[in-house]
Amino acid sequence: MSANSLPRRAAVTGALGAAAAVAAPALAEAAPGVDDRTAVQLVVDGIDNAVDDKDWARCRRYFTDQVDVDFAALDGGPPARIPADELVGAWRRNLYAEKASFHSRTNHEITIRGDRATVRSKGYAFNRLRRPLGDDLWEVWAYYAHELVKTPEGWRCRAIAISEVLHSRGNELARTHVPS
Repeated sequence: MSANSLPRRAAVTGALGAAAAVAAPALAEAAPGVDDRTAVQLVVDGIDNAVDDKDWARCRRYFTDQVDVDFAALDGGPPARIPADELVGAWRRNLYAEKASFHSRTNHEITIRGDRATVRSKGYAFNRLRRPLGDDLWEVWAYYAHELVKTPEGWRCRAIAISEVLHSRGNELARTHVPS
């Protein structure tokens, strides 16, 4: 490979990566040639992207009808099995248009056994709220756990947990404030 072909290769690779990122929701469902590990990771990352985009219909499609939720490590609430519509509705209420969020996930450890998958990952998230509530930013670094099941429509998340909060900082009101 010549030195002149490297910039072109980088541009093509970057363009393909960008196209794949835009197509990620469809890839997780039915694209031929996508292996299960990739499809599982696309679902887990797709949840974060849909939440940050405030695309609640897309977010809902990543879940089974009932979801085991455990955010006790973050907020002390008990684990629960709830309808996915309730989970996504709660996120929609809490992450309203004025509140920016950003979720980033890395170090995916994916285990697949038949039609079941588990994902352990490291994540970073922030909520930013530009209101007169003090500092406008809240951040968290945590370990996350997802369980997925393969359905006729593709991989769907059946459980989501924050298994350990490594560090959080900032204004809790930026995370918890919901307008009345």
